[in-house]
Amino acid sequence: MPAFFRTLEKIRPLYDWTYKIIMFICKLLLIGDILITSWAVAGRYIPFITDPHWSEEIVLTFMVYMAVLSATLAIRKGAHIRMTAFDTYLPKKVLVVSDILADLAVMILGIILVVYGIRFCNSPLSLRGKYASIPTLGKVWQYLPVPVAGIGMIIFELEQVFLHVEQLFVKEDKKA
Repeated sequence: MPAFFRTLEKIRPLYDWTYKIIMFICKLLLIGDILITSWAVAGRYIPFITDPHWSEEIVLTFMVYMAVLSATLAIRKGAHIRMTAFDTYLPKKVLVVSDILADLAVMILGIILVVYGIRFCNSPLSLRGKYASIPTLGKVWQYLPVPVAGIGMIIFELEQVFLHVEQLFVKEDKKA
């Protein structure tokens, strides 16, 4: 079994690369949020600067993207909210098995997000709807973060499941 995990270690750079890309996108979205919000606030209080009429919808869309993408980053780092009150009292194997079950549950959530997110992105509301302040921009951009986040969740949860399964089998090999 350890040979299987050595093979999986070879794809770790792909996970690192994916993490870095998502982090870079989140940084760009945050910078965009800050710049557009600053522009909108300045446009309300400084007479010679005009407040862009589209600022609120774009800022909210960027925030949705950041929220769901950063959730996928939290999965990779194990920084998502979880119950750890009984972790010190449970045997290590039970703890690892419960982590695997939790990872599988989140992976199922990711699959649901992908399936229903794609379905919603292809719905008439999404395809024909337009932003109120930017009539040339379709609503599909508002709903696209759902399947994108689902894909990210699945990718990073697969890594977590493999790491937890590796913990189970490496410990057994060390005891033998």
